[in-house]
Amino acid sequence: MQTISIENTAGKPTAKKIKTILAIGLLVGSLDILSAFADYSIATGRNPTRVLKYIASGIFGKKALTDGASMIATGLLFHFIIAFSFTIFFFWIYPKINILSKNRILTGIAYGIFIWTVMNLLVLPLSNVPPLTFKLGRIVKAVMILIVMIGLPLSFIAYNYFHKKSTETGS
Repeated sequence: MQTISIENTAGKPTAKKIKTILAIGLLVGSLDILSAFADYSIATGRNPTRVLKYIASGIFGKKALTDGASMIATGLLFHFIIAFSFTIFFFWIYPKINILSKNRILTGIAYGIFIWTVMNLLVLPLSNVPPLTFKLGRIVKAVMILIVMIGLPLSFIAYNYFHKKSTETGS
């Protein structure tokens, strides 16, 4: 598959690309947070809004864990900013690295692992979240959630988006 441009002549993203990224970011962000809610509720029997407070604690520290609705809303906002960031990055690198279009499943798996690595070895240690203990079972479950809820959907949707775009332009 040839690298194709989906930008207008000024080098700016097209309105269609922006709409696609917004829709996909909303989709994968929703899938991810809903799976985090389900996982947390099943594992602890506690209210899943604590997940959003934990996310907010990245900026606000332990205070976020005790505050109410404002921290829940802030955590949701931060979650979607992160989800959109990974979506934008994926759509930016996808047409630049030809191997990503060769196998959608392996690409989705690799991207899910990449997201876990960036978040857990870079972002979270630099934030104010309370430290988590690394347990193999918890890591495997978290990586699988990221693969299934973000990596694979991004990989398949990006493949379809770019493949359709290349057939429309005759590339």
